Amino acid sequence: MGFRRVEQLCLSGVLFLGFCAPGATLGAAQTPAASDPVNALRDALSAACTQNAMEFARALTLRNTEAFSRLTPAARATLLKRFVLLDKPGTPRVETDTNGTVTVFCVTTAVTTQMQIGKPDLRDNLAFVPLAIKDATDSSDANLHRVSMGMVKEDDHWKLLSLGLLLLDLPTLGEEWDRAEMKANEQLAAETVKKLAEAIEKYRKTYTRLPDTLAVLGPPLQGAPKSDMAGLVDGELAAGKKDGYAFRYVIVGASTSGAPAKYELAAIPTEYGRTGARSFFLDSAGVLHGADHQGAVGLATDPRVE
Repeated sequence: MGFRRVEQLCLSGVLFLGFCAPGATLGAAQTPAASDPVNALRDALSAACTQNAMEFARALTLRNTEAFSRLTPAARATLLKRFVLLDKPGTPRVETDTNGTVTVFCVTTAVTTQMQIGKPDLRDNLAFVPLAIKDATDSSDANLHRVSMGMVKEDDHWKLLSLGLLLLDLPTLGEEWDRAEMKANEQLAAETVKKLAEAIEKYRKTYTRLPDTLAVLGPPLQGAPKSDMAGLVDGELAAGKKDGYAFRYVIVGASTSGAPAKYELAAIPTEYGRTGARSFFLDSAGVLHGADHQGAVGLATDPRVE
């Protein structure tokens, strides 16, 4: 997703508290950001460019650092991507002109974002730093965006406070992203259960029996697929966990041979309330069900999922 695509999302208001509107555990102890607001912002932009969550956390207030550490890795990565309007990690390059103006370039193979930091407006323990951001190849400034970054002095070091009039409120942002991620994970989990069922049926057709475990559906370490490494799902799913869900497979009855042999599949959120709320259950008749079980295994009596 290059600069222009993310820019469109910002302008349409899709990205709440991203760049167009901001919002391993990192821990409360953090290395202070640079004491000058310009340098602090420079370091934050450079860390966001490389998607280095640990370095970026140094530019956050204590309250936001704690909230940032609780975000899922995917949510942290999303914030850092939106902060520099790039979808992939880049290499930061900092230039200072003869007037002392600092510009941070985030260089990727597809596009380079140019972020020029202006002279800060200092007011006691607050600083408002103008920032101009654009595609570095845009010599006409057609896609130039200007915004004021709010900084606050905390323990004698400048930390990110706001973008324009919007506070960088990561606790609230974290709750919103958890809800959005849960919905996406639940949809993926339901689709993954169906894909597992397809893989199991393909295994049955190939080897005339059900697989003993999900592990035998995984990719072979080398050579051609075989009954104990069938290459029907990726290694992550063969290990029973993917996209915030754990997957369980149970053979119903004693027999694993032939078409009559039956099985059940279940998908349970690995962290209830964060990676998902609904549990999914594929009964022995091949019907998928889903409901909120507070993180427990679903039931065949749950509502049907199409």
